[in-house]
Amino acid sequence: MGEIILPRRLFLWCMALIYMVAFVSLYVQIPGLYGNDGLLPARWQLRYTGKPLLEQLLTSPTLLWLGPLLGLDTQTAMELLCLTGAALSLAASLLEPLRDSLVFFCLWALYLSMYQVGQVFLYFQWDNLLLETGFLCVLVAPLTLIRGSRVVREHDPVTFWLIRWLLFRLMFASGVVKLTSRCPTWWGLTALTYHYETQCIPTPLAWFAHQLPVWWQKLSVVGTFVIEIPVPFLFFSPLRRLRLAAFYMQLLLQVLIILSGNYNFFNLLTVTLCLSLLDDRHVNFWLRKADKSGDENNDSKLLLWLSRLVELLVWALTIFGTIICFDLQVDSAKNAVSSRTAFTYHQFNQFLKTVTIPCIWIGVLSLTWELVASMFRCACISGFLKRFWGMIQWTVFAAAAASMFAVSLVPFSYVEYDSHSRLWPGVRQAYGLVDRYQLVNSYGLFRRMTGVGGRPEVVIEGSNDGNTWTEIEFMYKPGNVSASPPVVTPHQPRLDWQMWFAALGPQTQSPWFTSLMYRLLQGKREVIELIQTDVSKYPFHEEPPTYLRAHRYRYWFTEPKADGSFPERWWRRVYDEEFYPRVHLGNTFLEGMLTQFGLKDKSASRRVSNTAVAQAVRWVRAQVRGVPAHTLIWTLLACSATFCLLQGLRNKNRHAEQTAVTDEAAEKVDDPNEGGDESLSDHSEEKQAEEDESEKNTEDEEEEENEQKLVGENDDEEELVKKDENHDESF
Repeated sequence: MGEIILPRRLFLWCMALIYMVAFVSLYVQIPGLYGNDGLLPARWQLRYTGKPLLEQLLTSPTLLWLGPLLGLDTQTAMELLCLTGAALSLAASLLEPLRDSLVFFCLWALYLSMYQVGQVFLYFQWDNLLLETGFLCVLVAPLTLIRGSRVVREHDPVTFWLIRWLLFRLMFASGVVKLTSRCPTWWGLTALTYHYETQCIPTPLAWFAHQLPVWWQKLSVVGTFVIEIPVPFLFFSPLRRLRLAAFYMQLLLQVLIILSGNYNFFNLLTVTLCLSLLDDRHVNFWLRKADKSGDENNDSKLLLWLSRLVELLVWALTIFGTIICFDLQVDSAKNAVSSRTAFTYHQFNQFLKTVTIPCIWIGVLSLTWELVASMFRCACISGFLKRFWGMIQWTVFAAAAASMFAVSLVPFSYVEYDSHSRLWPGVRQAYGLVDRYQLVNSYGLFRRMTGVGGRPEVVIEGSNDGNTWTEIEFMYKPGNVSASPPVVTPHQPRLDWQMWFAALGPQTQSPWFTSLMYRLLQGKREVIELIQTDVSKYPFHEEPPTYLRAHRYRYWFTEPKADGSFPERWWRRVYDEEFYPRVHLGNTFLEGMLTQFGLKDKSASRRVSNTAVAQAVRWVRAQVRGVPAHTLIWTLLACSATFCLLQGLRNKNRHAEQTAVTDEAAEKVDDPNEGGDESLSDHSEEKQAEEDESEKNTEDEEEEENEQKLVGENDDEEELVKKDENHDESF
């Protein structure tokens, strides 16, 4: 692995932006989700039992316990923490000195505080991934606020390696669980024929991707398996070109997912993790800068040819294995490529048992190599004190990296039961101690494909008289069959996401849905803004509905017309069944469900504070109210990117000016008669005259010494005669 200065800096900058997106996206939804009149008030999660503050923090690690000390209620405290995280991450994205270990620790602690009370609306894998990556940023980022220096430390490759290991666990597990779940669509390679229309919030491009031929969809599933299962092993390849190829394959997969689906910041975070596969030489290639390392030129031709041979062998084995495992054949009659899964579940399970433990050993060897190389760099530092301080830093961060790696083996080994049972019990105990802090997590995306018989979708209807019903249309999720799918990345509308999950089962599996119906009957503005940011578009914005009910429909993408033209509607749907019966305030069924799920608020809400901090938080809320979350996020991203671009151009121009001045001064020194600077020319002439006089004096001294030597060779008589003559001449 070459130098990682530029990838590391780029990684930290991207993480600052992702934190900003996550905090802003969550901030705009806090009143409706966790406010005093929200769906799941967060204050229910903070039961003040009179225990010491430290004990409460250890039981539930969230900074919201400090709210009463500041005179803030839980909702205001959550908004304050989100605003602090957003401002801090925005500042870190603009100013490199703030991309500091302490700053990233604060960001991690702030998001963990939200996660602890977030309940079902924050229990997503990308929230876990952000917390795990955010904690690793604490180890990767420098301590610039304390040391005042951004130089690369000798142990940086070790901590940056943890990002690569996390990327491996994420991708490998995501590929494996698709097959271990025994989902017939993944095994039949037909998952993508359903995926584009059944994912939570598709984009307009998903409609076009859904129209692709079946053979191409099946071939795309094969490509997904290849990118997620065998390719991640190349992350640890000693050959640079193999790592770069793995990077671009992962980048291709993530870009395609971004184009076809709204998965908030998850894919952007995955791309950020992929930066751990790069080095300075490749980033300079992106920036069109000259490569000063010259590593490739120094390689011997024999070593170069051997590496090319190994690369060719790796790709040949990958292609051959793909053809054999998925029985790829060219069908010239249909101009297509046929494919099928040519192995059984038992064979794949045996494969997992064979490779899981070797995966761990690959990680051990790769980490050991980084540790030894880092220790050698520390030993080569000149100066005893610097070398001693470098070794202390190496010891601390090496121990931290080894500990994080060991603990991560527990969730990683979940992919294969026998391998998990063979782990050292001490590692599992250590994992149990840190589990509440979300330092390491298990992953596995798209385990099973839903909506095979049609996309299930819950549609809520309201009425004032019980006879005429009006559908309540959500801003993001499918509802109106004529409405175009939205593009909301990187914002995550968490209520819309949970509506997708609720449609997959009965309403009893989603207790929060009863709270949604109850708040809509009450006409709570905070909850209405989760459905429509512009409240005037909500059909019952003037008066709450008297009755509410919910039905489940089956949705499908429409197909192009016979003449090839596009249809007027994006969706078609059929009625499925009743999801939630007709209810009204005071309804027996509604009251029973509220009591059963513990959604009736028995405790009085905390009095709204009027402190200066609370007033400032409410003022900020008033400024952003009515602004769509994705618009607000993209505005901040555009401002941040523009500022960084202008700052980069200014630094580039300043560097160019300094270079020009240096070159001009060098030219004037070489030729003082040119350039018109008389003072510089006079100074040069004086200096030249002094040098000439000095040379003349030196020549005179040499002549005198030679004469003395000649005199010393004569006899005494001649010497006496010469002295007498000289004596007479002197008078």
